[in-house]
Amino acid sequence: MVDNESDTFEIGGEDAVHRLGYGAMRLTGEDIIGPPADEAEAREVLERAVDLGVDMVDTADSYGPGVSERLIGETLGDSDDVFVATKGGLLRNADGDWLPHGDPDYLRNAVLCSLDRLRTDEIDLYQLHRPDPDTPFEDSVTALAELQDEGLVRHVGLSNVSVEQLDQAQEMVDVATVQNEYNVGNREDEAVLEACEADGIGFIPWFPLGAGDLGERAEAVEAVADAHDATPQQVALAWLLDHSPVILPIPGTSSVGHLEENVAATGIDLTDEQYRRLTE
Repeated sequence: MVDNESDTFEIGGEDAVHRLGYGAMRLTGEDIIGPPADEAEAREVLERAVDLGVDMVDTADSYGPGVSERLIGETLGDSDDVFVATKGGLLRNADGDWLPHGDPDYLRNAVLCSLDRLRTDEIDLYQLHRPDPDTPFEDSVTALAELQDEGLVRHVGLSNVSVEQLDQAQEMVDVATVQNEYNVGNREDEAVLEACEADGIGFIPWFPLGAGDLGERAEAVEAVADAHDATPQQVALAWLLDHSPVILPIPGTSSVGHLEENVAATGIDLTDEQYRRLTE
């Protein structure tokens, strides 16, 4: 089970969630396109996550596209027990490429579509999936701020941003979360994490397990895992939870077994020496 309430974070200073969430990108077909091979199993994963105490689910309209959001809406509905975060502003073309699109009119329509698929009247957390080089960043953020003012979005988040972009956005809207790539083997956005810590902003690391590639720290992770009779993936999650109180990992899987292993990582207590070995 997810650890007790001491391991929570208040998103936007208002909504408390357990820090280990679930990333629903894999509840789709191959290459994140189309429906999963077994939709019943996908729903089972969502239901089991909630049973285990996971109360934050992260998705995006581009996962499928639309498939992950639809499954979440059909399975969880407008539940008060689950905080659902989604993202918009990233398209998929016929070749499966990810294409930024932050036009304000497009974002407004994307939010309306996400509301429909998620079967809710207000999205708990809506994140700009990636800044669009062809759209002024401030225009995209202003659009999300306006949607928040209208009550369609409760909290606004950003993804794949720099410290400078975070500072710029903060002048227009209260940023609740930032979602950037980060894990024990990739800490290129440490400065963004530090900025989030300073302002009490949740930091959601995508690729929290490094897709199995933890680089030069892989050997240390494996050694610590052996000491805990755990998997390297569990230790990578435990390190993230220890590393900062604002970090909200969202490991994703399409397997109930893997989901249960991920949640069990909240029970791993790293020693000071183990933490130091993984950090330095």
